[in-house]
Amino acid sequence: MTAPTTTLPTWLADPYRSYTYGYPHKTAYRHFAEPKPLADLWAGEPTTNLFGYLHLPFCEMRCGFCNLFTTANPADDLVEQYLGALQREAETLRTVLPGARAVRLAVGGGTPTYLTVPQLERAFAALATAVGATPDEAVTSVETSPATATGDRMAYLRGIGVERVSIGVQSMVIDEVHGVGRPQQQRQVLDALDTIREVGPPRLNVDLMYGLAGQDAASWLESLRRVGRWAPDEVFIYPLYVRPLTGIGRRGRSWDDERRELYRIARDYLIDAGYEQSSMRRFHLPGQAGADDEYTCQRDGMVGLGCGARSYTSAVHYSREFAVGRTGVKEIIADYVATERFDVATHGFVLSAEERMRRWVLQSLLHTDGLDPAQVRAHTGLNPVTELPRLAELVDLGLAEWSAQRLRLTAAGMELSDAIGPALYSGRVHELSAGHELR
Repeated sequence: MTAPTTTLPTWLADPYRSYTYGYPHKTAYRHFAEPKPLADLWAGEPTTNLFGYLHLPFCEMRCGFCNLFTTANPADDLVEQYLGALQREAETLRTVLPGARAVRLAVGGGTPTYLTVPQLERAFAALATAVGATPDEAVTSVETSPATATGDRMAYLRGIGVERVSIGVQSMVIDEVHGVGRPQQQRQVLDALDTIREVGPPRLNVDLMYGLAGQDAASWLESLRRVGRWAPDEVFIYPLYVRPLTGIGRRGRSWDDERRELYRIARDYLIDAGYEQSSMRRFHLPGQAGADDEYTCQRDGMVGLGCGARSYTSAVHYSREFAVGRTGVKEIIADYVATERFDVATHGFVLSAEERMRRWVLQSLLHTDGLDPAQVRAHTGLNPVTELPRLAELVDLGLAEWSAQRLRLTAAGMELSDAIGPALYSGRVHELSAGHELR
């Protein structure tokens, strides 16, 4: 399971160009010329198979590699003000979308479990108001951290029906996480994993990271083996996307080479351990594929609640502004908690038929289920095979192959997902993202 020997074209030369988890990225969003009433954006849209997302932008610390919209150790009154704004926004959304029903819920951040149990109760109540579903009615996932996966929080989540909890461990070798600015304690990690398995939601996902300073093949395998003690239902492996002074380099080899080697080590180890691969990052035990609900990300809408959440209709994606820096994040949160009316969208991206086609391709091809061109054509009117010549190039390069009228990445193609994804973006999206001034 190695890369093809064919020399790759320049558009695939950087194997770690960008992680494609949504298209277009928020850096391509811009202020609308005129505010768009949410009632108009959602008019005629199906709203009974939604994804509901709740954003809680608070953490107990800011990791050195973090590029999320979050702030560390907020004042107590800010958290309370934020929860009040969530409720106001949720009530507006219930008015705009009176028959909305989410079949899938996610709570992210930040670290949602930074909140206390009473605060989490308020947050989940707002989410239920907004999207007409509670965790016992919809497949629900919540992010947590070693410091906040406490017994009371995990028991509360399980008690309300949360099915899945995801914990960012990054590495079981403590010096490796300290090297990227994460003051994590090993005992805390072990206790958190024990707590989740004892009293928490039934499905456990563990996030691990490769390409860390000081990491080598042996220490990476050791992290994978140690995590196996808790038999996680899913394991996500993420390449480090910050340029570090790595300790895994061999003379004459690049950081890209090192990350690809570590990716292959994890892929082979997890598959040998009985996991199935569904994307470059996600490995799951059989029966945990994630197709256990009515939601289809390529087709169905998403309602976001909170200042960092985005929402999708078939033709418009919208959110508040995006920031990573401390000052920018605090300014956007302050604006959010001061907002009284949440019935218009002011910032986002209008998708043409071509952009909808590209989004469908990206949301399909980068997963093992692959791309069905007939589905894309039925929903967008465009045939991706003729519109995107690079799909044929992927086949010629041995990075994709046809099977039962679906185009799927080969093993060699899957490991190049972070190059293939950006190569399928439109010129307009590339231009807008390049011109984005990050706050």
